[in-house]
Amino acid sequence: MSDDMGGGEAGTMDDLHELDEFEDALIDRFKRHPVLADVTRLADEDFAEILLQRRFLSLAFTPAYDLAIDLLEDEAGLRIARVILREEYPDDSGHTRSHREDMTEDLIRLGVPRKEIVESTPTAATTAAITDTLGLIADAGRQGSPDLRLLTFLRFWGEVLVSVEYELLWPRMEPVLIQNGENRSRFYYPHYVHDAKARSLATVSLLSGTHSDRLGMRVSELLAREDGAECFREIEEGALRLKETFYDQFRPMVPVPES
Repeated sequence: MSDDMGGGEAGTMDDLHELDEFEDALIDRFKRHPVLADVTRLADEDFAEILLQRRFLSLAFTPAYDLAIDLLEDEAGLRIARVILREEYPDDSGHTRSHREDMTEDLIRLGVPRKEIVESTPTAATTAAITDTLGLIADAGRQGSPDLRLLTFLRFWGEVLVSVEYELLWPRMEPVLIQNGENRSRFYYPHYVHDAKARSLATVSLLSGTHSDRLGMRVSELLAREDGAECFREIEEGALRLKETFYDQFRPMVPVPES
């Protein structure tokens, strides 16, 4: 395995700025999705159903990372992905909850009965979102510039857009999960913060601590070694479509504005 992508046309700072603008436009588009934009107007039972279905995407996070790790050859990118994956399971003694268990605790604090969590099953649309995610990862590993494609996908699908989702869902959760000035969220708020895109691709550095920025640093380095802008755009658009399609299933829940 090698850190050297080899060949290709080196990217410039202007190229990175253009890709940042492209990415920010995708993020803005995601924020305008009717379900996320109007989340505060949803009925309580509908909001709970979205969280229960979103839970299945979270459960698919680790197999998605595992599959990408199997396909990656870039040693620097592999190290970053491994560290992020291992953070999902904070210790090896069995005394600390996994992030998935933290999510369940947040759901219960939000008023979702444990019985509903136990009895929930993924819808056809949710199942398709998971299957299509694994398919896109596998396809990225087969095409040209696989390391750039895979790391771009992990960063945008698994970190940047996740933070955006929780940013938009948080106002609905905040009144319940913040009590007496104490933030009791163990999953949603921490992931909103530590998954976020804190710096642009053009300014990301070793000082950047979020998951998005850790991966972004390596993505920026790979973009500088080859002409991979089209790969980057293609992967990010595909990742966004996966997220949009998942939330499309909940469009009927959004109240129709009064005329």
